[in-house]
Amino acid sequence: MTIQVGDRLPEATFTIFTADGPKPITTAELFAGKSVGLFAVPGAFTPTCSARHLPGYVDDAAKLKAAGVDTVACVSVNDVFVMNAWGKSANVGEDVVMLADGNGAFTKAVGLELDGSKFGMGPRSQRYSMIVKDGVVDKLNVEAGGEFRVSASDYMLEQLKG
Repeated sequence: MTIQVGDRLPEATFTIFTADGPKPITTAELFAGKSVGLFAVPGAFTPTCSARHLPGYVDDAAKLKAAGVDTVACVSVNDVFVMNAWGKSANVGEDVVMLADGNGAFTKAVGLELDGSKFGMGPRSQRYSMIVKDGVVDKLNVEAGGEFRVSASDYMLEQLKG
């Protein structure tokens, strides 16, 4: 079942790349006591994700934080090394936390999987964004297939202002 507004995020563990190498980070560590703007992409280095989705959040990170988001985070069903390389190539710096959901456990737990098999990509995440407050979904925006609108950074900004 797909997660809904008002639901608490399930317990899951992502991997982030730090100066000391890969490090696990739990949903509790990432979301507890914070407002997090989380967005998910089907894959690092894929066309829309690299040309529009991630760059929009990098460009708007300061505005999102000024509007009340403590952390901006990107999740994808990719390994931590790919997420780290993608973050470096997009110059995310400290603006966006790059979360590797390598086995898709979080994606499956929130019910937002995508079967990318016909593209040779296997199980992936749908494109979506959510605003999470203290571990509870406050806003959820899931894209229709092939769309890129409601998961964009400018859409999240409007939700935070409204």
